[in-house]
Amino acid sequence: MEKVALISGVSRESGLGYETARQMKALGYIVIIGARDEEKAIELASQIGAVALELDVTAETSIAQAVAEVQARFGKLDALINNAGAFFDQDADVLEADVEFIKAALDTNLLGAWRMAKAFMPLMEKSPQPRIVNVSSGAGSFTDPVFGLAYHFSKVPVYGVSKLALNGFTVKLAKRLEGSAFKVNAVDPGFTATYPGTEQWGARPVEEGAKGIVWAATLADDGPSGGFFRDGQPLSW
Repeated sequence: MEKVALISGVSRESGLGYETARQMKALGYIVIIGARDEEKAIELASQIGAVALELDVTAETSIAQAVAEVQARFGKLDALINNAGAFFDQDADVLEADVEFIKAALDTNLLGAWRMAKAFMPLMEKSPQPRIVNVSSGAGSFTDPVFGLAYHFSKVPVYGVSKLALNGFTVKLAKRLEGSAFKVNAVDPGFTATYPGTEQWGARPVEEGAKGIVWAATLADDGPSGGFFRDGQPLSW
């Protein structure tokens, strides 16, 4: 039986979500891509033979509808890739951050993944090899020498704290599912060229960043759980 993967936040052809979907499709997965803009999701899905879903990870009604559609069409879910994320507050001041902006960032970057994991758990429990991947960032690390919380060259206080919280959720969820077939991990794709011009700042190809996400989504039964990885290698918290 073919494995089914769902990737949230797939709205741009140059983005990590789309490239992850393309790579998962190449491995033989049935790939479902979700985006708030259904027309955009349909357009991108048609390019790689994926399934499109209208999906807003900040809205429980939208998630519930997505669960119902996956249940009706496939009856299970093997890989959940929580890719939806935003609110990169470059050069922001932690003391000047708008509280509503902070709430919105946490709503998407942390609670979006939390909602998705809770809602899709019954479908994932029907998979013999369920995998959950939370797409995080080195900005959520204490010790990353370039992107860590105390070192990031462009500060990103709200984004960094939201990804730190996402890493914490990953650990707690992995602990809750310990002893089961689930593998739950956070992945930092690294600084990738998801926007034009970022190559000039040292960003690497999106294809390279997506490989680490695909690695975590396709782990063998003896693979790790509850970790934080970049390119399949443990990343210091």
